[in-house]
Amino acid sequence: MRAYNGQLSDNQPIRRNTPEKQKQLRELKETLASMKPQTSPALRQSVQRRIRELETELRTAERQSAARATERQNMPSRAGDSSAPRRPRRPQS
Repeated sequence: MRAYNGQLSDNQPIRRNTPEKQKQLRELKETLASMKPQTSPALRQSVQRRIRELETELRTAERQSAARATERQNMPSRAGDSSAPRRPRRPQS
């Protein structure tokens, strides 16, 4: 079966939101804890690498959301702020 133009392939990463990433992180940590000693080192390392990646992504997302919240607090409100510059009105024609 041929792909049509613009079709998403299976080779694209799955985009997850923050709660889904947190859930996946918990599950991976449980998986790592339940691995037996005879588990291959490659598998163990791949799970550990994915855990580190998820932790980094979550920390980055947390920093970005905190920065956005701080930025929103520092912005003057437009509704009641008379010191904010106003755009001139266009003449009615």
